Amino acid sequence: MLTMRSAAHLLVLGLINLCLVSATAIGPQFRRALSKKSNVLGPVSTVEVVNKVIAPDGFARSTVLAGGTFPGPLIQARKVLFMFSLPLNVTNLLNDTSMDITTSIHWHGIYQHRSNWADGTAWITQCPIQPNGSFLHKFTVPDQAGTYWYHSHLSAQYCDGLRGPLVIYDPDDPLADMYDVDDESTVIVLADWYHKASPLLYNPPFTPDSTLINGLGRYPGGPASPLAVVNVTQGQRYRFRIIGASCDPWFNFTIDGHNMTIIEADGNEVEPVVVDSLPVFAAQRYSVVVTADQPVGNFWIRAVSNFPNQTFDGGLNSAILRYSGAPIEDPTTEPGPYVLPFDESALHPLHGSGVPGIPGVGNADVNINLVTGLDAAQGVYTVGGIPFVNPPLPVLLQILSGAQNATQLLPNGSVYELPPNKTIELSVPATDLTPGGALGGPHPMHLHGVCCIPTCSDVQNLSDRFITARI
Repeated sequence: MLTMRSAAHLLVLGLINLCLVSATAIGPQFRRALSKKSNVLGPVSTVEVVNKVIAPDGFARSTVLAGGTFPGPLIQARKVLFMFSLPLNVTNLLNDTSMDITTSIHWHGIYQHRSNWADGTAWITQCPIQPNGSFLHKFTVPDQAGTYWYHSHLSAQYCDGLRGPLVIYDPDDPLADMYDVDDESTVIVLADWYHKASPLLYNPPFTPDSTLINGLGRYPGGPASPLAVVNVTQGQRYRFRIIGASCDPWFNFTIDGHNMTIIEADGNEVEPVVVDSLPVFAAQRYSVVVTADQPVGNFWIRAVSNFPNQTFDGGLNSAILRYSGAPIEDPTTEPGPYVLPFDESALHPLHGSGVPGIPGVGNADVNINLVTGLDAAQGVYTVGGIPFVNPPLPVLLQILSGAQNATQLLPNGSVYELPPNKTIELSVPATDLTPGGALGGPHPMHLHGVCCIPTCSDVQNLSDRFITARI
């Protein structure tokens, strides 16, 4: 039987929907005053979701934006040792019916322990916010710090622009002696951009028109639109917080003439690793330390996607690293050579938290195989042969209304009941080469509310297995 207490242990599977998040937030980073810039919000804020015509790559189109900017304003906070409440009021002012006019915002990476109702997942934890309506998210983050982001969690709406950075600064960062600058100017958001509205993108191929770095870019055949500039001073060390705010592709991130030292991955401090190129997949976040140790000048920042026929010609897929005193002009630097490639297996937590359960594949208390597929006739993806269909009432509200077990919850077959205090293993085999399999490419799987520990990545069979922390 499913009780209210065990309801918190339900794993809800949908469009990668689940219950995630918990956040810390209160203001200034320990080495600077709280930013007063208009594109930076504090922990007590109203986020207005609006329609606006913008041309970030020189092509004008109507969009869905947080605060009227792309990316949305940086929401900054500071880790504290007590349960500080983080209220964020999302107000829906949308009216352009060529796109979705309901909305929701998910705080990606925040665990939301004891506040899953504030997770922002439409049809899982809440109803979509109706036009002229609002939803007050109020949660605490006592034990998280690092680089996160927020985005619409309604259909493909965030491809229309509703995505932005969220940073929780740690006053006691154990790696603080490695960098000198860490503020709003060192946040780098990588995004794919589409000239079509998201309702026209539901069927593949999903080919981006351009790559935007901090909201600016150029598209093939388009104008020489302004590019983002990251300003540095020679001799200073910078903590760049790189956010993969992509809808679909992944990016290979490089800075001509500069190595990068990884010190954080997805909100987790790691032992420093030096690389000269960094693959950033959708929703991934890294902090890297870059020393401005080159002669004063301009250097290309590059973020090439995995799509074919990509180029840097004319400033495509690029931004500019500009030293203080350098002329205001495009760089002339060349890429590579790359001799320090990224190796994910080289990343190790700075403070090991231990792995739950018995080592080895299949040794968890509960083992679930999630087989993805594509129903071509219906045009929908499936998990275990079942498509996720928006229920008439969000899953969490169904639980609160008195549902007694998982079989009573809609959508049928998309809700998995998990026992408390157990170790769970999820296997996600690649099926793109099998009949009825799910087409796609490399893309992270993201579970709301838990931190997963990979136990095996089978390259030959193209499958990934994860053991989560105890549920």
